[in-house]
Amino acid sequence: MRLLNASASHTSGQALADRLGVSRGAVWKRIQRLKADGYAIVGSPRRGYRLESPGDLLLPADWSRDLPTRYLQGPFHHFPRLPSTNDWAKSLARDGAPQGTVVVAETQTAGRGRLGRTWESPRGAGIYVSLILRPDLPPHELPKLTLTAAVAAVEALKENAGVPVGIKWPNDLILHGRKLGGILTEMETESDRMSHVVLGMGLNVHTRDFSPDLHDSAISLAQTGGTYSRRDLLRTWLTSLDRLYDLFLQGRFPDILARWRRACVTLGTDVIIKQGSKVIRGRAVDVSPDGALVVEGESGRRELVVSGEVEQGLPFPDAQEALT
Repeated sequence: MRLLNASASHTSGQALADRLGVSRGAVWKRIQRLKADGYAIVGSPRRGYRLESPGDLLLPADWSRDLPTRYLQGPFHHFPRLPSTNDWAKSLARDGAPQGTVVVAETQTAGRGRLGRTWESPRGAGIYVSLILRPDLPPHELPKLTLTAAVAAVEALKENAGVPVGIKWPNDLILHGRKLGGILTEMETESDRMSHVVLGMGLNVHTRDFSPDLHDSAISLAQTGGTYSRRDLLRTWLTSLDRLYDLFLQGRFPDILARWRRACVTLGTDVIIKQGSKVIRGRAVDVSPDGALVVEGESGRRELVVSGEVEQGLPFPDAQEALT
């Protein structure tokens, strides 16, 4: 609503109705919905409505101004609530939205992580963002983009929040042994090329407590102490990702991969990887040039893993169970 662009003064209900082409009653209903979504809107008789303060809302006007990016230049979409930012971005991409389109939401009602997992998205507590990329590349390049986005997140969090975040292969952001965030990349193809890629990130920022099933496995920045700005974190990640995406398009993924290896907390640990009914057991020894995890069984046999659910830090299995 235009009210968000005039937070320093009141705007009358009639003026809002005229601008939006709706009745004053419809304006009142929308104002109530915005209040329910966390907007600090106050009404004054004969003066109208005023947005007291956007607080830590992810309004594009507050974080996209003079964004020092080459590729991520918008358009920028902000929603109080969405089922999933990735799903909305995919819909925009299918309708022709350009590379650099960014979608953010204050909360998600059906947020997703890898392997179809639910991503908890409490209102105003995290960063839930998806963006559209259109690299002219074959589909097998997608895992590299996932690793690139994870490196951008680690470097942005170090720069902006000063926290020692690591990467659990391929895309989990780990802080003090627990999950702080994650990256989800999805693509559609035309023939042998990517039509578009939707790259999403979920990051726990202000959450003070998680549901019982996540209590011991998830963490937020707020739980480490200190005060953090979601707007600043988002802006820093987009800037970092834009720089790395430029390197990626220049064919310099080996440089990005070297940075990924330095941040990875999976390499050197014993892992169990579940791929449906198949289970791979061994030690994570490296990442291949295309982003696959290299797992070495006790027998010395190595296997490339391109996807799966990873458990790490477990006792190394007996020889007969080393590799399935």
